[in-house]
Amino acid sequence: MTLRTAGTRPSGDTKGRILDAAEDLFIEHGFEAMSLRQITSHADVNLAAVNYHFGSKESLIHSMLARRLDKLNEERRLLLDQFERRFADNGKGNGLSCEHVLGALFIPALRLSRDPQNGGRAFLRLLGRAYTDPSSFVRAFLAAHYASVSDRIFEAFARALPHLPKEELGWRLNFSIGALSGVLAGSDPTKLLAPFARGEPMNDLHLISRLASLMVPALKAPLPDETAFATLSAVLDDANAIEAEAAIEAAAARESELETERNAQGLNSTPPGAVNHPGSAESRKPDRADRVDAGASSHGNTPREPGGGSRSALSWPGGTTAGGFRYRVF
Repeated sequence: MTLRTAGTRPSGDTKGRILDAAEDLFIEHGFEAMSLRQITSHADVNLAAVNYHFGSKESLIHSMLARRLDKLNEERRLLLDQFERRFADNGKGNGLSCEHVLGALFIPALRLSRDPQNGGRAFLRLLGRAYTDPSSFVRAFLAAHYASVSDRIFEAFARALPHLPKEELGWRLNFSIGALSGVLAGSDPTKLLAPFARGEPMNDLHLISRLASLMVPALKAPLPDETAFATLSAVLDDANAIEAEAAIEAAAARESELETERNAQGLNSTPPGAVNHPGSAESRKPDRADRVDAGASSHGNTPREPGGGSRSALSWPGGTTAGGFRYRVF
């Protein structure tokens, strides 16, 4: 990312230059890695100017995020309101669709990314960084200031996808939106999507269609059934068995090395007819049943009963405390 220079704003707009500098550095480095010294240097101001306008680094970042995200979330709320009025459920099952809720989530962001006054080209990267930044300060700010819009969007998704328990829906949104945020935080979306455009301009339809092609199937997928549980349980059992066998083979190899060293020193202490150590090279390799049992035991897995729960430590989304899950809307 090319950082803006202080000369892109009028010399008298000190506050605006500080906000621009903070935004650029936040996108590039994140909250914890950026310093007031970097901000003052990039904005070509002194520390007294930052203290005068904002008082602290935290207050500055608060103002920087609010000047972009306040408008974004207001636009999201308004568009969702309009969609809900237009497509109100009349009891015939034709209420707001999952695609419309995604539209309310993403269309305002795309529009602001083309508005140099309220967003600009770096807006989507700022959005991605804000929702992937690990600092507790940024997370607390987002939760405190945008929870009402997040809750509105979540409830709209819940009405559009009534087959999903809310815990499951929360997990799916958290994973899919979190993955998208991570991509946007590290890449210029225009360059990222350029290979798919084949030289043609990428408009909102292209962008939304690609986002929807990833997110809609993930959100609409049915809950896993017993067949899915059994398949993945077998995969976990096989992985545990491989790990257990590798541990036994490593122990046997080590025992063989020690035996060789003892023989070389004439200190072989194993008397004739003694029972081999369980981990020695002469001990038998486990058969598949032993390996599966060892793998399950090492990971706390329990065998699957016919028609019962998983025999492995597989824990599906939704197993957390009911009602205690909160996802972060991108």
